[in-house]
Amino acid sequence: MDNHDQLPKAIIVIFGATGDLAKRKLFPSIYQLYQNGRIGNDFAVVGVARRQWTNDMFREKVCESIVEAGSPEDVCDRFTSHFFYQPFDVTDTTSYQNLNHLLGQLEATYKTEGNRMFYLAMAPEFFGTIAENLQAHDLKESPGWTRLVIEKPFGHDLKSAIALNEDIRAAFNEEQIYRIDHYLGKEMVQNIEVIRFANGIFEHLWNNRFIANIQVTSSETVGVEERARYYDQAGAVRDMVQNHMLQMIALLAMEPPIKLTTDEIRSEKVKVLRALRPVKPEQVDDYFVRGQYGAGEMNDREVPGYAEELGEASNTETFVAAKLMIDNYRWAGVPFYIRTGKRMKAKVTKIVVEFKDIPMNLYHANGAKKQPNLLVITIHPDEGVTLHLNAKKPGTKPESKPIQLAYTHDADNAINTPEAYEKLLYDCMLGDATNFTHWDEVALSWAFIDSISQAWKNQTVDFPNYSAGSMGPDAAERLLEEDGFHWWHVTGKNEK
Repeated sequence: MDNHDQLPKAIIVIFGATGDLAKRKLFPSIYQLYQNGRIGNDFAVVGVARRQWTNDMFREKVCESIVEAGSPEDVCDRFTSHFFYQPFDVTDTTSYQNLNHLLGQLEATYKTEGNRMFYLAMAPEFFGTIAENLQAHDLKESPGWTRLVIEKPFGHDLKSAIALNEDIRAAFNEEQIYRIDHYLGKEMVQNIEVIRFANGIFEHLWNNRFIANIQVTSSETVGVEERARYYDQAGAVRDMVQNHMLQMIALLAMEPPIKLTTDEIRSEKVKVLRALRPVKPEQVDDYFVRGQYGAGEMNDREVPGYAEELGEASNTETFVAAKLMIDNYRWAGVPFYIRTGKRMKAKVTKIVVEFKDIPMNLYHANGAKKQPNLLVITIHPDEGVTLHLNAKKPGTKPESKPIQLAYTHDADNAINTPEAYEKLLYDCMLGDATNFTHWDEVALSWAFIDSISQAWKNQTVDFPNYSAGSMGPDAAERLLEEDGFHWWHVTGKNEK
């Protein structure tokens, strides 16, 4: 790993630089790194795409992007002078030769010591072609380091993921490949490890003796909109569960690593994924619930259902809830419930850890409502941690009432929380792969998910089964009720 005290130097080549990801996430994140002094002037960004843009046109788009993200316009020229553009055909030899020539010139100008990051912000069917050509035309042969950053989806099942990985590994080794999962860049996701491993009051209780269940919710208010065609091929289980949701489960369930190093943390996450109880096709309905939103009301306006947005009936799920079991010594018998979906009541990502009640709770006598202790980790919005306790209710009767001890990360003005992509780009330049996904994690996740997808492929379901603006289908409630639990409110409101 590089020295954190030394500002990283690199040329960042963005394939797909005219696309939405570059505009919304990558340009503003690079700007924040520059503005916050985490990179100096020894950097350059080369955008490549099919459009016949010039450097000036590209810089104008970059300026628009960072201004829209809230940056002042008067810094544009100084920042965008580091940006260059080259029209590019990923299948054309000449494009790679021209790019290599340009990189040589920029390395001399910006003193980047031959460090090159290739960021593939485009359709995954081109990943193998680009990797192969970068190798064939010596673009990855430089005096410094070379790293390949890949966006999801990494395949659409285990078979395609293996084929894609083989294509990329023919040109790059595993240590050079950074598979990005932006959830792993979120501040409070990274805080899961700190909450667990830096606090004796939690880690001693972090097992099946004291935890009743763990719930992870990641809900969105938006529909599929312009992503409808891609989404109809993926669905919620591939778009969210295989990557983001299983990554959070791995962090919540992993054993304490020997050291806080990339290899040790990844090793413990892999063990969790290996311990996930496989779900046979005939068992899928016992462990998984799928849904698709219909028309409904959101923010006092009517919104169409998924089929209307797509323009045809579809068997694709826009909602998934599941009960995951981890068959190891620490977690045997503890259900991990997940749910994620589109067009839900609120945009929220939240983890709720429900602790078991004490053997004889005197304050739950006489029919008093049970109020278990909860640890709530809010990833989005209002990043923070809340501990739900019971305290004496004012008055003469020996009654308890629930109280909350809360720490809101956003309220800490001393901390400038880096946006997820900003954090991950910086980590990549430092050579820190801890918060990127290893191939073993990708393969195990797909192996688990494939049986679910296959079972659903052979079934038709009566969609839509939840209305836009709700928290999902009723079957998701029953999934927990069968175990004697219920979903804890994550919106602060009645969720049905």
